[in-house]
Amino acid sequence: GEELMKFAKRMERMQSSEIRELLKLTAQPDIISFAGGLPAPELFPVEEIAKVSHDLVEKEGQQLLQYATTEGRPTLRAKIAKRMKEKYHTEVDPDEILITTGSQQCLDFAGKLFLDPGDVVLCESPSYLGALNAFNAYEPTFVEVPTDDIGLIPEELDKILSTTDRCKFIYVIPDFQNPTGRTWSMERRQKFMEVVNKHNLPVLEDNPYGELRYEGEILPSLKSMDTKGLVMFLGTFSKIFCPGLRLGWVAAAKDVISEYVKIKQSADLHTSNFDQGVADAYMENYDLDKHVEEIKALYKERRDLILKTMEEEFPAGTEWTHPEGGLFLWLTFPEGCSAAKVFHKCIEMKVAGVTGDAFYPNGKTDRNMRINFSNMPAEKIVEGVKRMAKAIKECM
Repeated sequence: GEELMKFAKRMERMQSSEIRELLKLTAQPDIISFAGGLPAPELFPVEEIAKVSHDLVEKEGQQLLQYATTEGRPTLRAKIAKRMKEKYHTEVDPDEILITTGSQQCLDFAGKLFLDPGDVVLCESPSYLGALNAFNAYEPTFVEVPTDDIGLIPEELDKILSTTDRCKFIYVIPDFQNPTGRTWSMERRQKFMEVVNKHNLPVLEDNPYGELRYEGEILPSLKSMDTKGLVMFLGTFSKIFCPGLRLGWVAAAKDVISEYVKIKQSADLHTSNFDQGVADAYMENYDLDKHVEEIKALYKERRDLILKTMEEEFPAGTEWTHPEGGLFLWLTFPEGCSAAKVFHKCIEMKVAGVTGDAFYPNGKTDRNMRINFSNMPAEKIVEGVKRMAKAIKECM
């Protein structure tokens, strides 16, 4: 059919997500997988959701199954606003929140809203592959801003903005970044905001993991420091509740939200009314904070175990980040040790991570691997790290 159908030029840029392809390799049942970003399914509140769904349909079935407003369920938006204040010190009005179908949808919408072909998107180096793919459809140029252990380097951003035309927005993940697990320091957040205010640069602040902090305090969001209405905060229920419901949100200035609403209307009218009702009713009848504490306890155990086992097993010269929260850490292999080779060796040994080059829009690297620690039970974590250590040694 492809000869008959002339697809849009943008499709040439749309690689089927490299992670999806890699995950096919890693989906064999006997493989120990550190590859996906999957939450632990054993913690989904299945019984509670069965109960609230049943009660919800009985109580408001006719409204629930009808079309609803684009902006989203008002009582759910009010709960999100309250949560943002409690968790991220961020004051937003429920009217400044649009419910989206996962925060992934909002990444796509941001591309649609801001980007003409050839416009510049700035991002951390490395950055989240799913966002890069979403923006890529709108044919931008990517500019990577140098990033170190405590986040994006504001002075480098300032230099880039002073010398680069057509910068439309910057995409950042300040808390437990995907893929590295790094978190920006307080000082970096403040300096970053000074730079974006100076240049009036819109900011997409993606915060899917911020509540999953295993030590220390949650730092204020960039949005909480925003005096000019430049920051659009993306949140989601995927990592603290259930990813399969596809519930996310964007919080931004009212005039920005109204633009997103137009896009949302043309994309899918509104996010599933039923799913919004389920999340709302769950938060009404159960303690979401208590549920998040259970998730954190399990993931902290798994993080501590994977760090301890790497310490014991990995050959000298291998380095890795020590995330304070979230789902990921970032490996850097010894000089001259190829991540692609390690990956294939790992697959032979029935263990998997994701090679790092996919997370750089321009500059490829062959020394990194992203490791997820939230999805595998303890004994598989230990065995998986041992196999991986062997694979690294064989590739050195």
